[in-house]
Amino acid sequence: MAFESLTEKLQNVFKKLRSKGRLTEADVKASLKEVKMALLEADVSFKVVKQFVNAVQEQAIGQDVMNGLNPGQMVIKIVNEELVKLMGSETTELKLKPGNEVTVIMMAGLQGAGKTTTTAKIAGKLKAKGRRPLLAACDVYRPAAIKQLELGGEKQGVEVFSMGDKQNPVNIAKAAVEHARSHDQNVVILDTAGRLHIDEDMMQELISIKEAVQVDQTLLVVDAMTGQDAVNVAELFNNKVGIDGVVLTKMDGDTRGGAALSIKATCGKPILFVGMGEKLSDLEQFYPDRMASRILGMGDVMSLIEKAQANLDETKAKEMEKKLRKAQFGFDDYLESMNQMKKMGGISSVLGMIPGLGGKMKDLEGMIDEKDMARKEAIIYSMTPAERSNPDLLNPSRKARIARGAGVDMAEVNRFVKQFEQTRKMMKQMPGLAKGKKGRFGGFKFPF
Repeated sequence: MAFESLTEKLQNVFKKLRSKGRLTEADVKASLKEVKMALLEADVSFKVVKQFVNAVQEQAIGQDVMNGLNPGQMVIKIVNEELVKLMGSETTELKLKPGNEVTVIMMAGLQGAGKTTTTAKIAGKLKAKGRRPLLAACDVYRPAAIKQLELGGEKQGVEVFSMGDKQNPVNIAKAAVEHARSHDQNVVILDTAGRLHIDEDMMQELISIKEAVQVDQTLLVVDAMTGQDAVNVAELFNNKVGIDGVVLTKMDGDTRGGAALSIKATCGKPILFVGMGEKLSDLEQFYPDRMASRILGMGDVMSLIEKAQANLDETKAKEMEKKLRKAQFGFDDYLESMNQMKKMGGISSVLGMIPGLGGKMKDLEGMIDEKDMARKEAIIYSMTPAERSNPDLLNPSRKARIARGAGVDMAEVNRFVKQFEQTRKMMKQMPGLAKGKKGRFGGFKFPF
């Protein structure tokens, strides 16, 4: 997950600040020196880091902070506010025309950044909001680019307009807009060609499309894992073609995340979305304040709740809650809870949004064995429907058959069944569940 290392380092700095009753100017400067190094190691632009540290220091050594009751907390507050400013302060939404007017969005980016997948993801988001999008296949150079877009459109339930790979992309764009107007579609998303590197032909093609079609929004898709290169690409595209916003992909990977902190300050264009996985649902609206909160290890409860509400089945959640209270849940319920967790991006994704756990993700991931979870699923799938709903049926001979079916040792089946029984007993003893008290999210409960 992006920013893990940065979060851990910043939390260590803030821990020292909190432990001091009073702060001296030297304390603040020493702490900010560590913050500076942490940001540089996260691949944030040196110029951006310098401006950021100066802005924090100017406020942090003011009289109000130094003489306050809790100066350490005040410095952390200032760092948080400056991080939000750095990433754009306010959330930027796609600008769409009202009603049946056609909005044209042009997607641009280098090959390999995830542009075509992102194009389909955005179409899905717009469709979910009641829009009627049309995807236009304007990449006629990359083998299988059109097919990839068609597969993405099919999964999202969105039409793809294609004229094959022998037509000029400018003509395809013009024809796609006409098609949308005559078929009651109000958003056209142009999936343009990428190159392995920036070249003049690529830029000229994008300029020609903009001259032939009224493009309302130009979005640049960049790979967050390329760090400062992503920022350089954004600057070049903005200078040559003009962009309105950026989509950062692969933010779920082992990336230092510096691009997210540098792009707005460097090229002045906001980040609209971040890609958090391969699935077509793994695209999140970019909220500068929530991202700052995640970076500082304060979690992101709002995104967690929104993710849960968007991905979890409320009826199933209520049924699960009843079973949990009575300790009557079976192995099918366990599978369902794992599936619900996967829909939300997996355990690591959920834990990263919980306050206080951001900087401890390395430790937590060491405890989360994805292979072990897959083996447990294999054990459950080797059971009969009756065994899944009634774990009490599992005698030694049944367990031996299940072990053979799952390809694991009998001891592993015994261990899992024992853990499952202990979980059922624990759930029965939990007072909050037994009495049906409201959770900390105002009564909203997660089914796992």
